[in-house]
Amino acid sequence: MKKMLWLLPALLSLFANAQKTQQILSPDKKIVVTTGVTDGRAWYSVKYQNKEILQTSKLGLELTDEQFAQGLVMKSMSAVENVKDDYTILNAKKSNIQYRANRRILHLTNEAGRKLNIIFQVSNDGVAFRYHLPNAASNRKIVLEEHTSWHFGNDVLAWLQPMQEAQKGWEHVYPCYEEHYMQGITPATPSPTGAGWVYPALFKKQDTWILLTEAAIDSTWCASRLQSTAPDGEYKLGFPDQREVFTGKGYLPEFALPMYSPWRIITMGSLKTVAESTLGTDLARPAIKIDPSFIKPGKASWSWALLKDNSVVYDIQKQFIDYAADMRWQYCLVDVDWDTRIGYDKMKELADYAATKKVGLILWFNSSGDWNTTKYHPKSALLTREQREQVFSRLQGLGIKGVKIDFFNGDGRSMMQYYLDILHDAAKYKLLVNFHGATLPRGWHRTYPHLMSAEGVKGFEMITFNQSDADAAPNHCTMLPFTRNAFDPMDFTPMSLYKIPQIQRKTTSAFELGLSVAFLSGIQHYAETPEGMTHVPDYVKDFLRNLPNHWDEVRFIDGFPGKLYVVARQAGKKWYIAGLNGEAVAKTVQVDLSSFRTKKATMITDGKDPLSFEQQNLPVAGGKKTTVEMQPNGGFVIVLE
Repeated sequence: MKKMLWLLPALLSLFANAQKTQQILSPDKKIVVTTGVTDGRAWYSVKYQNKEILQTSKLGLELTDEQFAQGLVMKSMSAVENVKDDYTILNAKKSNIQYRANRRILHLTNEAGRKLNIIFQVSNDGVAFRYHLPNAASNRKIVLEEHTSWHFGNDVLAWLQPMQEAQKGWEHVYPCYEEHYMQGITPATPSPTGAGWVYPALFKKQDTWILLTEAAIDSTWCASRLQSTAPDGEYKLGFPDQREVFTGKGYLPEFALPMYSPWRIITMGSLKTVAESTLGTDLARPAIKIDPSFIKPGKASWSWALLKDNSVVYDIQKQFIDYAADMRWQYCLVDVDWDTRIGYDKMKELADYAATKKVGLILWFNSSGDWNTTKYHPKSALLTREQREQVFSRLQGLGIKGVKIDFFNGDGRSMMQYYLDILHDAAKYKLLVNFHGATLPRGWHRTYPHLMSAEGVKGFEMITFNQSDADAAPNHCTMLPFTRNAFDPMDFTPMSLYKIPQIQRKTTSAFELGLSVAFLSGIQHYAETPEGMTHVPDYVKDFLRNLPNHWDEVRFIDGFPGKLYVVARQAGKKWYIAGLNGEAVAKTVQVDLSSFRTKKATMITDGKDPLSFEQQNLPVAGGKKTTVEMQPNGGFVIVLE
C-alpha cells in the first residue's frame, strides 16, 4: 500500500502532462499536429502519413514588457472548427481556389495571467499557425523575439537562398532576395552571408517535401526569415537586421492590442502537392475593396532588359509600343531616368500614342530615401503620402497604367508599412504596381489585387551583366518554380529568344520560350527586343500573341528542383504545357496528353541549334503516353486545344 501511495504523485504528474497534449488533424487525416506545454514552454510537432516531419519545435513570443515563452500554462484547446474559404484571383497558378482546413486554438496564459492564443489550421497540403494576443492594453507593444522553430532533425536536405546582408552590394541596395540557391544541403551548412535564409524555404525529409513561408503581414509586423544556423536540424525564425528600415523608423513588430501575427506556413506532401499548393494565398488576407476595373493582367515589352539606359528615349519607347501592339501585349514598361530623358510633357504624348495602339504605359520610380546611394531617378518622389498623392494623381492624368518601384530597404516593420502605404495610395489612382529591389510579396497580391508582380529574385537582368549568372541560368530557372515562384508572382523578366549582348546564353531558345508559361507574374515583362523577335519563326510569334494573360488551373507533371520542371496550365478550354531542362544532358519526359481531354496538340521545341525552333503536331489518343525529347538545357511548349 505504501508503495502505491509513493507512485501516486508520479501517476498524477503523467496524467496532468497527458492532459496538456492535444492534436489537430487535416481533413484527410494524413497530417497530424501535436501541441502542448511542457515545463512552461509551448511546443508542437508534425507527422505526415505516420512519418515524423517535425520533432518537438518551439512556440512563443517575447515582448519588451512581458513574455510568452516560458512559464506558460495551457488552459484549454478549442473544439475542431471547419474552415472554408472560396476566392478568386487573377494573379496566381489558379483563378478559383477552395481552401479547406481544420482549426483548433490553443489557449495559454503566462505567469502574469495574460492570455496568448495559438491558432492552428491544418489542410490536406499543410499546416499554418499564428499568434493572437487577445487582451487590451493602454500602451503599444513591441516583439523582441519570436521563438518559432522547425525542428526537422539532421536527416533532412534543404534548398535555400541566402539572405543578403543589409547595406551591402551595388550602391548599398541589399537585401533584395537576389542570390542563387544552395541545393541539397544539410542543416550543418550555415548561411554564407550570416544573415539567414529567405522564404520560401524548401526541404526534403525522406520522401516528403516541405516548403516554409509566411503570409498576412500587415504594417504592424516585420517580415521574417530563417536564422543562419540550424543545430540538430532545428531551423529558427529570425527578424530582420535593424538597418532594414524606412529612415528613422523601427524594424521590430509594434502594435496596439489585440494583435494577430502573420501566419507561419508549412506546406508538405509529394513534390506535386507542394508545386500545386496555394497555401501562400490561402492564408493571406482577403482582397481590399477597390474598383477592379483597372486590374488587368497581361504582358509587356521592355527595352531596358537588353538595351539598358540609352534606350529610355522617346523614339525607342515608341518602337517598343509598336512592338507590344504587334505582339498583342497590353503594356510597355518605360524604365529609369524617363523624367529627364523623355519628360512629363513628352510622356503625355507617348501615353496618348500608346492608347491608340491599345497599349498601356508603366513608369519606373526609385523608392529610395537615404537608405542607399542609387542615382537613378525619379528618386525620393514617393516617400510621403502627400508626395504619392501628387505623383499618382499626375500619372493618372497622363493616362499611365502602372508603376514599377525599385530599391527598397529590406524587411523591417517600417519598410513593410512603406510597401503597403504605396499599395493603398496606388489603388486610389487606379495604378497597377510592380515592386523591384524588393522583398517576397508573401500573399500580398491576394490582399492587393493591383499588385501585379515583384522582383525579389536573381532575375534575367543579372544574366545580362555576368557570364557566371548566364552559366547558372538553366539550374536557377528550374529552381524557382519550387521556391520563389511557388506562391507569389515573380518579375524575373524572362525570355531572350535570340542573343544577349556580350553574353553567351546557355539555355536554348525553346527553354526561353518555355519560361513564358513556367513562370508566373501578373504582368510578364519580356526581355526580347523587336529586332530579336525578327529572328524567330512566325509560329513562335503567334504562340506569344495568343498566350493567356492569367491561368485557371495548374497540373504538375514532372520535375526536380534545379534539374527539371514540366507543368501544365489551363486557360479556358486550352492547356499549355512547358518543359525546362535544367541540366546540360539530354532528357526524355512522358506526358499523357489524352488526360487533358483535348483533340489537338502542337509542340514547339528545339531545332538543330540552340537558337532555332521546330514545330510538330502530336497524337493525343488515349492509352499511350507521349515521349518528349529535351535537348541539354533545352525546353518545349505544347498547346492542347
